[in-house]
Amino acid sequence: MKESIQKAQILVEAFPYIKQWSGRTVVVKYGGSTRGGVEELKNTLQDIVLMKFVGMRPVVVHGGGKDITRAMEKLGLPSKFVDGLRVTDLPAMKVVEKVLGGKINKQLVALIHQLGGKAVGLSGKDAAMLQASRIKSKSGKDIGFVGKVAKVNTAVLQSMDREKFIPVIAPMGLGKDGHTYNVNADEAAGAIAGALKAEKLVFLTDVPGICRKKDDPKTLLSTIRAREVPKLLKNGVISGGMIPKIEACLHALMSGVHKTHIIDGTLPHALLLEIFTPQGVGTEIVP
Repeated sequence: MKESIQKAQILVEAFPYIKQWSGRTVVVKYGGSTRGGVEELKNTLQDIVLMKFVGMRPVVVHGGGKDITRAMEKLGLPSKFVDGLRVTDLPAMKVVEKVLGGKINKQLVALIHQLGGKAVGLSGKDAAMLQASRIKSKSGKDIGFVGKVAKVNTAVLQSMDREKFIPVIAPMGLGKDGHTYNVNADEAAGAIAGALKAEKLVFLTDVPGICRKKDDPKTLLSTIRAREVPKLLKNGVISGGMIPKIEACLHALMSGVHKTHIIDGTLPHALLLEIFTPQGVGTEIVP
């Protein structure tokens, strides 16, 4: 009985947040760095299915860099990076499409259905959702079929919302030249969140959030204002793979997203803890 009362109390405490976020769009970027075993993955997807059942509108954008690298190694294709961007020639692009649009996307959709939800797997190419333009590296080198988001067409996402489906999106864009482009998943998530005017954009990572001292969770910054970011970049507090996530957060905030979050996706039910508890977890970046 005592345990049941505690569970009821948790629901009561979560109720104001459930009421507050009902009907609101939350874009969740699920990265390859948080992909553990199936049970760990189910924890995250259970949170997303629950969000849908209580009236929220989750949209999932996934990456898969490590899986792409492993698939290329099996095929004897070298993985080359320039200024942190994967060089994506035509053979590499075929692997990207197979891994992102096939393996990972289909796995996530299947598990959501297994957990009682309804999901549709999409590529950014579907209905020209992500219109991409070709880019070069920061040093001006050609890196193949790598693109940035030029425009987001939300029509297909609005259609999915009307039919109560959870969209699961692979970050590939369609160029005006008809080619498929490999788009950074963080950038894609930020652009989609901005286009949808989402309530929240949440990045699931394998770190607690942004820490003033690297690898020291005790120095976790629970809230950052957008105006503080340049100083944190200059001081090296924000560095490496966290930079594109912060850039995506800033883009989303400027586009009308209310709050952005960077949390540890390896923590069981991190999404529920961030959204439905007063203390939350991780770091929120706000205007």
